Amino acid sequence: MQKHNVNLPIIVTGRHIEITEAIRDYAHKKIESLHLDYPRIIEAKVILDVQQYRQMAEIILFCADHIHIEVRSTTEDIYASIDESIAKIARRMRKYKTRLLKSHRPRKEGSIRHLEQKVFHADDLHSEDENIEHSYVHQEQYKVRPLYPDEAIMDLEISQRPFVVFHNQKTHRLAIMFRRNDGEYGLIEPEDKLAA
Repeated sequence: MQKHNVNLPIIVTGRHIEITEAIRDYAHKKIESLHLDYPRIIEAKVILDVQQYRQMAEIILFCADHIHIEVRSTTEDIYASIDESIAKIARRMRKYKTRLLKSHRPRKEGSIRHLEQKVFHADDLHSEDENIEHSYVHQEQYKVRPLYPDEAIMDLEISQRPFVVFHNQKTHRLAIMFRRNDGEYGLIEPEDKLAA
């Protein structure tokens, strides 16, 4: 068992639910029982939400080496949702550990597919018919980390985010790794010069 998980800060909050001592103790015991070899857990947040026929448990682990693990499960029972979220974390970490062990093996050529970039002229994007002013609905701080593409893929696998923005250590450029609909991964990198 990982000794670092003892007395780790665990914050349990609820939406539409009063957090009882029994629920808080159950969440604490489940997270403390996680025996991950890697990464070391620094802090854990448990967010419980009860709606009409669904009960959701979201667990966010803040780990060493800037690793964030987020999982969410919905069932008809809050305890079952917590159990399912813990099981998802364990599965993800086993998968992550397997990838780390395999990373020293030589990779097949073309394991990352590069997408064709299309450039549109600015005049083509504006239309006199539609003059709708768009706005964004969500803003958050995003730390761009220096990673290799295979590390960005591992980061995607342990999180539920659809993409990772990173500084590619192979090409020394800003890049975006994203999860495609077919289950594969795509890599987007800007060109050095804009097409004329």
